[in-house]
Amino acid sequence: MEKYVCLLCGYVYDPEVGEPDEGIEAGTAFENLPDDYKCPLCGASKSQFAKKD
Repeated sequence: MEKYVCLLCGYVYDPEVGEPDEGIEAGTAFENLPDDYKCPLCGASKSQFAKKD
């Protein structure tokens, strides 16, 4: 699974880890995150993320 990075603050969403504090289980692909997903650091919308190289 691909990692995604927030273009505003640099936070990296790692699907192997998920975001347990936000109720997102490990193994959840970025594409399967809810449409209203927000960056946990800066609050950017899901559309502000890009695949990490």
